[in-house]
Amino acid sequence: MKLEPWFWHEKSLAANAAAFALSPAALLYDIGQQARAAAARPRKIGAPVICIGNATLGGVGKTPFALALNRLLKERGITAHFQSRGHGGTLRGPVRVDPQHGAAEVGDEALLLAREAATFVAKNRRRGAAAAAAGADVVIMDDGLQNPTVVKDCAFLLVDAADPSGNGRVFPTGPLREPMARACRRADAVVLIGDGAPPVAAAKPLFRAHTTIEPQIAPQAVVAFCGIGRPERFFSALEAHGFHLLDRIAFPDHHAFALSELAMLRAKAKRAKAALITTEKDIVRLTGEAREGVAVAVLRMRIEEEDRLIDFALSKIGAPI
Repeated sequence: MKLEPWFWHEKSLAANAAAFALSPAALLYDIGQQARAAAARPRKIGAPVICIGNATLGGVGKTPFALALNRLLKERGITAHFQSRGHGGTLRGPVRVDPQHGAAEVGDEALLLAREAATFVAKNRRRGAAAAAAGADVVIMDDGLQNPTVVKDCAFLLVDAADPSGNGRVFPTGPLREPMARACRRADAVVLIGDGAPPVAAAKPLFRAHTTIEPQIAPQAVVAFCGIGRPERFFSALEAHGFHLLDRIAFPDHHAFALSELAMLRAKAKRAKAALITTEKDIVRLTGEAREGVAVAVLRMRIEEEDRLIDFALSKIGAPI
């Protein structure tokens, strides 16, 4: 299944030619982004804001990192509320996520966040953050680094160490929302996900974290599927955990699975005499009978030097360390 343009992650003459054909659109996109930022008047929202973002389109582990950060804050006695745009959801908000909501209404990521802390979704980031600020010591903004309407007291830029910026070009010629150097300047610290060198030489504090999985079944032969930003990370994590992947099927990020697709996946697993497994983020998009017989692997974020990272965040938001 086609997820991203083939030339986003290639550096060849053919890839360069394909990207060059779209360069006028990329220029207009980048000018629009900069004009929006220049025209905006960022405001404080009544509580400190910790923003978790990235420079590329797609996933790099922002939600697992947000959950890990919330745990560290809670250990220090600090109450955090989450704010999400509710990607894939229809509700404009601001609205607090509750157990009655479904992924079609508030998005899959918000449902995961709401299991751990009060979570507010809103298409308008400023209004959503203001709603989340009520009763919170700090608001954790899941994504939103490029949103210019809210003052961020601490901004973490998450970077995939294995593939920091694809071909290094801005959308639609590449996977970048903005040039990596600009994103680094915007952030207060860089968090490398996985092993590898920093994408640019930024004079910012550098942290490192790793994606891990907690599967609910023992390692065995499986048919794995997911609709997340970086599906290869999930598949690789399963293999590293000892699973034998007989098939791997990647859908677009935030994909709304049809019953016919689930039937196809079950048929593949049955023919292969294998278990069917997906991510926690995907399972919340399945309802009722669609979840039956589908095992789940929970994606977690392990942060190196946790104390150093949380001390840094607390110093930025003016909280006692």
